[in-house]
Amino acid sequence: MATNDHQATYADIAPLRADLALALRAADHHGLGEGICNHFSVALPDGSDRFLINPRGLHWSEIRADDVVLVDGDGNVLAGRHAVEATAMFIHAAVHRVTGHAVVLHTHMPYATALTLTADRTLDTTLSQGAMRFHGRIAVDAQYNGLALDMREGERIARGMQGREVAFLANHGVVVCGARLDHAYEDLYMLERACLHQVLAQSTGRPLAPVDEKLAAFVAEQIQGERLQSELFFEALRRLLP
Repeated sequence: MATNDHQATYADIAPLRADLALALRAADHHGLGEGICNHFSVALPDGSDRFLINPRGLHWSEIRADDVVLVDGDGNVLAGRHAVEATAMFIHAAVHRVTGHAVVLHTHMPYATALTLTADRTLDTTLSQGAMRFHGRIAVDAQYNGLALDMREGERIARGMQGREVAFLANHGVVVCGARLDHAYEDLYMLERACLHQVLAQSTGRPLAPVDEKLAAFVAEQIQGERLQSELFFEALRRLLP
């Protein structure tokens, strides 16, 4: 049951709700969504277990700030006018709690998901420059257990991430996390681009040409050391998708 205190908090965090709604609309714009499935969530910056998440039943293209729902770690809706889908709570609440990441983006975006269906399960971070930004940042969950319909499955996924920011979930999709929404969203977008490039390269049937691990790690460090590009990208999306 929503209380006046939670409603006041909901009003105070209108800019954060607006940014989460923007990220969802951008993901639809970039072809990363899947109907009304999948979820983005952002923890409140107050140290509580409360976080914002997109509601059940709305297409990402139509979500606005007032559609975003405030929930607690037990799945109780604290503020907002919509319900929240069960699997969203089990995955997102666990990842926020176990990893400590403020932002959790879960999608079944096409090319990244395609790689979870292969024997390798994941992106090769020694191939394209775009893939190198993720070198050392990816965890692979090689065990598919069906829909995440209980907290144990969510916690298994979260613990398997080992604190890393990206997880490839076998036969399922991906999770991209971070401390900031703009940084995490650009990572999500760039991850799908890197997966697209790898799938296209593999489709030629010609031998691939990876770089050595040391160079891939150096490129990852270069990109992580300067994230202004991520912030400018999100500001451009704010102009393009008001």
